[in-house]
Amino acid sequence: MEFFRRTLERSAFGVCAWLGDKMGIKRTRVRIYFIYLSCLSLGSSLLFYFFAAFWLNVRNYIREGRRQIGL
Repeated sequence: MEFFRRTLERSAFGVCAWLGDKMGIKRTRVRIYFIYLSCLSLGSSLLFYFFAAFWLNVRNYIREGRRQIGL
């Protein structure tokens, strides 16, 4: 079970983990709330999730670029 969880966390975008870390809430609790919210909103919260995943990826690329330049 632990292997499956780690594999899923690596392949997922990490939005729930990032949000949980920022808010000081357990990552699993954020994931459960997100699942409930997705069911109640008929999936429209997926738009937020994909936007946040895109933003986190862009932010990581910018940080990597700064490290390579030496800023």
